Amino acid sequence: MANKQSILETAVANGDAPFLVAMQANSAGVTWQGAAGEAAPGMAAGPDTVHRIFSMTKAVGSTAAMMLIDRGKLGIDDPVDKYLPEAAAKLRVLDGWDGETPIYRAPATMPTIRQLSTHTSGLVYEFWCPEIGEWMQKTGHPTIVSGTNASLDYAMAFDPGTRWDYGIGIDWLGKVVEAIDGRRIDVFLQEELLGPLGMSDTACEVADHMAPRLASVQARGADGVLADFEMAPPSDPEFYGMGHALYSTPADYLTFLRLFLNRGTLNGQKILSEDAVDRMLEDSIGDLRIGKMISLAPPMSADVELFPGTPMTHSFGFVRNEEDVPGMRTAGSQGWAGVLNSHYWFDPAKDVAAVIMTQSLPFAEPRFMGVYEAFETAVYAEIAA
Repeated sequence: MANKQSILETAVANGDAPFLVAMQANSAGVTWQGAAGEAAPGMAAGPDTVHRIFSMTKAVGSTAAMMLIDRGKLGIDDPVDKYLPEAAAKLRVLDGWDGETPIYRAPATMPTIRQLSTHTSGLVYEFWCPEIGEWMQKTGHPTIVSGTNASLDYAMAFDPGTRWDYGIGIDWLGKVVEAIDGRRIDVFLQEELLGPLGMSDTACEVADHMAPRLASVQARGADGVLADFEMAPPSDPEFYGMGHALYSTPADYLTFLRLFLNRGTLNGQKILSEDAVDRMLEDSIGDLRIGKMISLAPPMSADVELFPGTPMTHSFGFVRNEEDVPGMRTAGSQGWAGVLNSHYWFDPAKDVAAVIMTQSLPFAEPRFMGVYEAFETAVYAEIAA
């Protein structure tokens, strides 16, 4: 059985990641933690290292929406124009080109809350979809990561509910939460979720107590060597996008994952009912499946294909595998990641959750994913022993 700590140390020594922090837990608490390398010059990586978690934010934003569903304030299959009528009125599907001018049509239906949460709304990132990439380039439309209100107004790549394609739906979902609740999303999260769970190192801005522990980012150049790179969500944006806006630590995020292993209640704090947890974790896209994500920006991300041959769906909050992965996670497990190679999964059937995190580009490069697979395999070998 491979030693988990040696997996991390070897990976950093080989240049597979600039540093690594990994942690494992069950419903009762943390069961293992390890780290290797320096998260910043002179700063050893550890469970309290602050990361830009980018798309790991999505599960937190979806949880905020599920809290309102749980309270009867939001319907999972409500159309988005019920809550954001002005923004939704601008929604249109890209339907070709007249020279350099985009042709639009009205969507067949309005995206629903469920579709926004599961990447089936038609609102797709430019990084993975050639049509939207071309549209962004030709129109000069701001990327959602800019944090500007204008950036929400993407053209749609397809009619809602007709396919899965990774995108900006959860940024819209955060706006829905704000519209219903009245608090800005960062305040809602702090008062309703992060604060009650004791996640004091998770926030939309780097607080003073977090700043000394903020990791550096490195990107792999054409020469294969990792070098310093600047990348972060915008500070003080017009809105905090629930697709990307959070900073967190491995220890804090593992606390969040343990909320689901504990069926919605953790440390005496009931965040979700058990019924809401079931709704959060069930397959929410029916017959649709998650396919291979072909990157349009190789320096930012490699192509992504999770567990080739295993049917993958999406729950309200997470990517979900529908069959056991031999020697690894079991059917019904949930997970996802952030673009700077911060990854997580949890497996309710086996009562295990884990994170393996760094701050590097490109996302999901094969050498990093090999380390992730070795770590996950070691976790399950230990459980089975």
